[in-house]
Amino acid sequence: MRVDVVTIFPGLFDAFLEGSFVGIARRGGQLAVAVHDLRDWTHDRHRSVDDAPYGGGPGMVMRPEPLVEAIESLAGPRGPARRARVVLLSPQGARLDQAAVARLAAAAHLVLVCGRYEGVDQRVIDLAVDEEVSIGDYVLSGGEVPAMVVLEAVTRLLPGVLGNPESVAEESFQAGRLEGPQYTRPALYRGIEVPAVLRSGDHRAVGAWRAEQAERVTRQRRPDLATGSASEEE
Repeated sequence: MRVDVVTIFPGLFDAFLEGSFVGIARRGGQLAVAVHDLRDWTHDRHRSVDDAPYGGGPGMVMRPEPLVEAIESLAGPRGPARRARVVLLSPQGARLDQAAVARLAAAAHLVLVCGRYEGVDQRVIDLAVDEEVSIGDYVLSGGEVPAMVVLEAVTRLLPGVLGNPESVAEESFQAGRLEGPQYTRPALYRGIEVPAVLRSGDHRAVGAWRAEQAERVTRQRRPDLATGSASEEE
């Protein structure tokens, strides 16, 4: 998979790209990431990327010329010949969930555009952006952290990145439920014992317990996800 990131703060990505699953995937050849400074597409001596908004108001708005040129140079113009899917990280976007992550992970090439200031000129969205994505109902100073979130989430789904592929299938949100509690050694810690079923060696019983716990945790913490009880087969 190839990912291009457009930002005015490329240095923010340096450590992130070397660590965790993103670094593992890059070194393993499953992922190629290039971070681009938006100012490379400016044409004035001040390398300006923003200006005051028409109609007045606080803050600044990112100008269309450098953004559209950057996107088209990396992904091509919008249309059948476009080489990549262009995603703008924006509070106005659709909220990122695991289904959206899986859809993005299926793309061969993504261009992640990091907004700043009060947002981007609407003509950037009209002319060059394929979709807008938000990581939650809150406002950040820019799209760099959301871009890292997308990168991390997508990378974990790439084939060969995780040591155990079953980890993806059993994670929270994969089956519309949260993951239940997890335990490791020691079996007894400060008076709290690991549930006996997890030490029983009975895989069927362990699976049933985990499904029951996942359902319980989901109903307690995210009732919006709990659309029905787990079936007997699950």
